[in-house]
Amino acid sequence: MLTFPRWKVLMIAAVCLFGVLAALPNFLTEEQRSELPGFLPSKTLSLGLDLQGGVYLLLGAETQDVVDTRLNNLADQVRDIRRSVRSLNFRNVRTDGHSVVFEVTREDQVEEARKELLPLTQNSVGATNPLMGGGVQEIEMSHEGLEFRLALTDAGIEVQKREAIARAMEVIRKRVDPDGTKEITLQPQGNDRIILEVPGASDPEEIKRLIGKTAKLTFHDVNTNVSPEDIARGRLGPRERAVPMSDQPGSVVIKERVIVSGDDLTDAKAAFDQNGRPAVAFTFNTSGARRFGNHTRDNIGRPFAIVLDNSVISAPTIQSAIMGGQGQITGVGNSAEAQELATLLKAGALPVPLTVMEQRTVGPDLGSDSIEAGEWAATVGFAGVILFMLLAYGGFGIAANIALITNLVLIMGALSMFQATLTLPGIAGIVLTIGMAVDANVLIFERIREEQSNGRKPFGAMEHGYGEALSTIMDANITTFIAAAVLYMLGSGPVQGFAVTLAIGILTSMFTAVVLTRLILATWLKRAQPARLPV
Repeated sequence: MLTFPRWKVLMIAAVCLFGVLAALPNFLTEEQRSELPGFLPSKTLSLGLDLQGGVYLLLGAETQDVVDTRLNNLADQVRDIRRSVRSLNFRNVRTDGHSVVFEVTREDQVEEARKELLPLTQNSVGATNPLMGGGVQEIEMSHEGLEFRLALTDAGIEVQKREAIARAMEVIRKRVDPDGTKEITLQPQGNDRIILEVPGASDPEEIKRLIGKTAKLTFHDVNTNVSPEDIARGRLGPRERAVPMSDQPGSVVIKERVIVSGDDLTDAKAAFDQNGRPAVAFTFNTSGARRFGNHTRDNIGRPFAIVLDNSVISAPTIQSAIMGGQGQITGVGNSAEAQELATLLKAGALPVPLTVMEQRTVGPDLGSDSIEAGEWAATVGFAGVILFMLLAYGGFGIAANIALITNLVLIMGALSMFQATLTLPGIAGIVLTIGMAVDANVLIFERIREEQSNGRKPFGAMEHGYGEALSTIMDANITTFIAAAVLYMLGSGPVQGFAVTLAIGILTSMFTAVVLTRLILATWLKRAQPARLPV
């Protein structure tokens, strides 16, 4: 365990050197960083909104669109029942306020219609709790004579709006912070507003452009038998509408029934078409692939429209059945626009349109005096730990302190490479890992002392000390790493930032406390060959 082949020594030295080079740009000016050779890392830590400020946006959500969409879906469900039950004949299906209204044609159809429509009223929305019961009733049914009315309840509408805001926040988070390292802050304000804070950002227009697109992708059948004059005069068939082309004049008449939508996408990425032009390659899930494959198989020779945010971006003719669930969207502009569209589609469509009601670039929440006081506190604490290790373990404490300083450099280098945003919770994660690194060294050194007290010679005492303490250190760090992983997966914003710094700190502290200190002490032991270990 105390023998290090040359390749291991070189690998440990390479890791430490890379950490130093990755952390170095944080101590250079912008001009000095620009002069660094291209092969050297040049990225620096980004400070969070509480340390350096950033962009603040207040977004308004048009939640009424959620209600309108739900009413249209409910009307489609009524039409589906009319098509599937031949003995029923619903007529004049329409929306009226927050209700869908229609009539049956004969009195003897009323009871049968009520039975077929009853399952629609048994749907509950909202979070369910096994102890407290289910959600709230979404739809109430009433009828007078031959007329039926399916009304959205007030409680159901509120739940729909609240869930739409929650989904919109999740989509915004995936678009602005896909890796979860920027520690953005997202929180609802009231029933139809969202607060977004992006630390370290200086261009609100870029963020507004990224979140302003609804990115609602749908595929539709096309009606090719409509002339431009018919479009201009609005002479369209039932459940048809004219949608403008995105890159050229004119419109395409599409059927409102959605063949497949962006909700069925599992992946989207920038690519190039067969002519070398930028495109977006997409992949459907199993359900979407089946519907898309069936439609292309049954409509060879006919066009279909790819609609993005109420604009037709492509209307290709189906040449053959596309059964693999994969395809390309062409005509998306340049490579940067293709990459942006892929990011938007992968994050998902916004369930509601958003408007910017307020924007500003804000300064740090903490004043310079508070930041300076925090720096002094961290410096004093770090110095105290170094002094304690020297007094408690002598020469062994020097090795531990070297490892501790290296650990800080490696953490800073890793965070710089990942472009993670450092905030107060992130600093707390770093401080925690420093404590864990010191704790690992304390466990090892105390075990070495115990082995030496039991009569082992220096080489055997050190070898057994590291060997016996390793399992305890591994158990402690693995359980903490699992906790960090759970925090990252289930948390958001500052919680994710804390988890990222904690996870990185665990890995670097394991390397420095177990590997680096062992190399330093083993090298010293072979050269000095002391009669007794100074620990």
